[in-house]
Amino acid sequence: MIRLLEKLHLDQYFSAKLILIIDLVVSTVASACALIFIHLLVSPITHIPHILSLWLGGALLFSLIWFYVFKTYQSVIRHSTLREIGKFTLAVIGKELSLLVGIWAWQPTGIEDVHLIALLIFDGIISLCALILVRVMMLVVYDLIKKRIKSHKRRQRLLIYGTGDKSVAQITRLQNSTHYIIAGFLTYGPRMKNHTISNHKVYYFESQDNLAYIKELCDIDGVLFSTDGEAKTEQERLIKYCLEMDLKVLIAPPIDEVVGGKIMKQTIREIKIEDLLGRPEIKISMHEIIENFRDKTIMVTGAAGSIGSELCRQLATFGIKHLVMFDNAETPMHNIRLELEERFPELSFTPIIGDVRQRARLDFAFRTYRPQIVFHSAAYKHVPLMEENPCEGVYVNVTGSRNVADKCIEYDVEKMVMISTDKAVNPTNIMGCTKRLAEIYVQSLGLAIEKGEVKGKTKFVTTRFGNVLGSNGSVIPRFREQIAKGGPVTVTHPDITRFFMTIPEACRLVMEAATLSTGNQIFVFDMGESVKIADLAKRMIKLAGLTLGEDIDIEYTGLRPGEKLYEEVLSNTENTMPTTHERIRIAKIREYDYADAVKVADDLEEYANRVIIPDMVRLMKQTVPEFISKNSQFEALDVELRNK
Repeated sequence: MIRLLEKLHLDQYFSAKLILIIDLVVSTVASACALIFIHLLVSPITHIPHILSLWLGGALLFSLIWFYVFKTYQSVIRHSTLREIGKFTLAVIGKELSLLVGIWAWQPTGIEDVHLIALLIFDGIISLCALILVRVMMLVVYDLIKKRIKSHKRRQRLLIYGTGDKSVAQITRLQNSTHYIIAGFLTYGPRMKNHTISNHKVYYFESQDNLAYIKELCDIDGVLFSTDGEAKTEQERLIKYCLEMDLKVLIAPPIDEVVGGKIMKQTIREIKIEDLLGRPEIKISMHEIIENFRDKTIMVTGAAGSIGSELCRQLATFGIKHLVMFDNAETPMHNIRLELEERFPELSFTPIIGDVRQRARLDFAFRTYRPQIVFHSAAYKHVPLMEENPCEGVYVNVTGSRNVADKCIEYDVEKMVMISTDKAVNPTNIMGCTKRLAEIYVQSLGLAIEKGEVKGKTKFVTTRFGNVLGSNGSVIPRFREQIAKGGPVTVTHPDITRFFMTIPEACRLVMEAATLSTGNQIFVFDMGESVKIADLAKRMIKLAGLTLGEDIDIEYTGLRPGEKLYEEVLSNTENTMPTTHERIRIAKIREYDYADAVKVADDLEEYANRVIIPDMVRLMKQTVPEFISKNSQFEALDVELRNK
C-alpha cells in the first residue's frame, strides 16, 4: 500500500481540474443538505423533486461560475492561507446571490420568500464550512501520507534468515525498531512451508527465481542474518543471490555487551567481508585465559595499533589489576584512551607515549609499573616501506624487540608474548627478515635462561599469524576507500593469495598462546585455505552494490618490492607440532646460540644507526640464510652470497 502511495508522487501539486471537481461536488452536496434541512425541519416545500433538481442544477452552475471567477481551485492546498478562505467566502456569496436571482426569475417555485432567505443563509454557511473542512482534511491526509511514506523510507522491510532461537529472537528485538520492519522468515527448502512463527510467515527459496518472487511478493529490502555462522554458510548461495538482486544483506550483533553495569547497545549493520572469512572462526575457551590474567599488571607495546588496541579491549574485560599502554603514536593513543574511559570506567590503566627504540623510556615504564606480563606488538609491518627504509625496520623490529625482552629480564616479568608474522617464514623481504631476527633473539634469550647462561625468570612466547582483516593499512580498508571513491580497485597481481584472520581471532590466539606456553615456543595458527586477493576485491565490490566492469574496475599494478605471490603455509605437520588446541601448533625451528644472537643484534644496530645498508642486509641474509629477496634491490646480494 505504501509503495502504491509513493507512486502518487505527492511531492507534485494536485491537478487544478481535480480540485475544481472536488469543490463543485462539495458545494452541490452542501446545497442539497441545506434544502433537505429546510424541508424537514422548517417548512415542507411543495414539488420537492422539481425544486431539488432546479436547486441543485443552479448550485452546480453558479458554483462553477464563481469558483472560476475567484480561481479558488488554482491555489496550492499544502500552502493554503487565510487569503484562500476569503476567496471561498466571496465565491459562496456570489453563488447564493446568483441562486436568489435565479429562483426569483423562475417563479412560481413553491418556496416562500422567508424560507428562501433562510435556505440561502443555511446553504451559504454549510457550503463555506464544507469547503474549508474538505481543505483541512486534505491537508491532514496529505501530511499523514507523507509521514507514513517518510517513516517507511526510514524503515526497511526485512526477512529473517532461519527459524532457530536466535532468528526468532530478532522479532522481539526489532519490534519497536524505527529502522526495520520484519516481513517474515526465510529458509532454504520447503521443510517449513506454510508455517508461521510469531505471526510471521515462513518463506522458502531453492533458487534465485524463488527469491525474486519473494522479493516482489513481500516487497522486501533485504535479508537479516542473526549469526556470523549462518552468513558464512550462505555466502555462495543466498548472499550471492541478494547481491545480484540489489537486496541488502544485514547481520545482527551478538548479545549486548554489558560493561560497568551499562548495556552497550549495538546496531544491525550491513554484512562486511570480514564476516565471510572462508573458514570457521577460531574457538577458544576464555575462562582459563581470563584466570591467567586476572589481578595482574599487563603491559602492551604498540597499544594504539590494530592488534595492540584490540588486546587492550579484551584485557579490559579480564579483571586485570592495571593496564600499561605503550606506544609512540599520539593521536591513536588518545583515541583508544577515550574509548577505554567510556567503555570500561572501572579499568585502571595508564597510557605512555614512548618508543621501543628508547631504552630509557622503556625503563621508566617497567620500573614504575612493574608489569607481570608483556605483550609486544610494536613493529613496523608494511613490506614496501621497509624495503625502502631497511634501517628503520631493523631499528624498530630487531632492536626494539631486544630492548623490550631485556627489560623483561631486568624487571622479572613472568612472560613476554611477542607478535610475529607469517612473513618471517622463509622471508623474501626486509620486514619479514627483521621479524625473524626478533624471533631469534627472543628465543635464544629464553633458551639461555633455561640453560642457566643468563639470570632471569621470564618465559618468552612468540605467535605467528597471517594478514589481519581490517587492520591499519591492510587491504580491506584500502579497498573500501577505493570503492568509495569510485575506483579503480588496485590489486598487485591476479593470482596473489594471502591467509587471513580477523583482529579478534588474532588477539585470542595471542591470549591462548600466553596461556598454553611453557616458554620459548613459536605458536602458529591453522588459518585454513588462502584467499585470492582479486576474489576478495570482487566480493567487496558486490557487497557495495556495484557491478564490476560497469560501475567500477579492478586494476592490476604488479608485485611490489619484496612481495610474495603466495605466502608460506604456517601449520603443516612437517614443520609443526600439535598442542591441546586443534587450530594452534608449535613451529619446529632452528635454535640459535644466545651469544651469536647478541653479536648479530649489536652489529645490526650499529649498521642501522650509521645507515650502512648493504653491510646490514648482507648480515641479515647470512644470519637468516632462507632470506631470499624477491622483486627487490637486494637480490644482487643473494647472487653475491651464492658466489662466495
